[in-house]
Amino acid sequence: MIAKMYKYRWQYLMILPAVVLLFLFNYIPMLGIQIAFKNFSIGTSIWDSSWTGFDNFSFVHEPQFWKVVQNTLYISVLKFVFGFPMPILLALMINEVTHPFFKKFVQSVSYLPHFFSWIVVAYILQSFLTLDGGLVNDLIGRAGGEPIFFLGTNEWFRPMIVSSGLWKEVGWNTILYLAAISTIDPQLYEAAKVEGAGKFAQMRHITFPGILPTISIVLILSIPSLITVGMDQIYPMMNSANQEVADVLDTYVLRNGLQQGYFGMATAVGLVSSLISLLLVVTTNAFSKKINGEGLW
Repeated sequence: MIAKMYKYRWQYLMILPAVVLLFLFNYIPMLGIQIAFKNFSIGTSIWDSSWTGFDNFSFVHEPQFWKVVQNTLYISVLKFVFGFPMPILLALMINEVTHPFFKKFVQSVSYLPHFFSWIVVAYILQSFLTLDGGLVNDLIGRAGGEPIFFLGTNEWFRPMIVSSGLWKEVGWNTILYLAAISTIDPQLYEAAKVEGAGKFAQMRHITFPGILPTISIVLILSIPSLITVGMDQIYPMMNSANQEVADVLDTYVLRNGLQQGYFGMATAVGLVSSLISLLLVVTTNAFSKKINGEGLW
């Protein structure tokens, strides 16, 4: 063991900063989990706070909490159904583009929105969709229709979240799949052409099976997002008019923890969400290994 570590000492040295950062920002903060079982308030120490048992978990009896859970699952399932397959399809289509300049152009344009923060995206959506001078409502009015209050209508909030998420991240998420496609042996395509296989047949029988292990890994890593749908996306577009469908677990924790000072209850909600995410990861990993033999461990 010592000899092996010495042999790869420079590799271990290279990953040491990442390990230290992981320990500092992911493991040490886990000491704060005890707040979920204590009566903690600002101005007191975590260690000096009194234990309250499971009193902070009383939120499970509140109808508002289950409404928040319902909103979270609704939005996360929509984002997963549309957001998971789209990067795969886009990567397969980009791979079929033969002109080098056009291929790089499509990749660059699809990657660009990823570098916009969600605050910027929220302002863009507000500029386009607002009732007062918004481009979309202006076009609707010119076409003879009635303006739509997109930002304050429950029926339009979820489509806005899903579509903006696709626009922002679908291009960036193709990077892994394009990298996986580049590792496929070109001789397989040559052999398929000799056998008379067309583009669609090559995509179906060579390209897609070639990236299937990558798809499995991305699927496992994506499952925990069913519980955390992304506060940085939802919170900037959330208001009193659409809060009924926009309030999710992340915003629920923010509102009760930081804004109202119920730190114990907010920590308890976060702990339950983390445990559910862990269960989903373990289950998905076991299912993936059983189906195609690929998993995280």
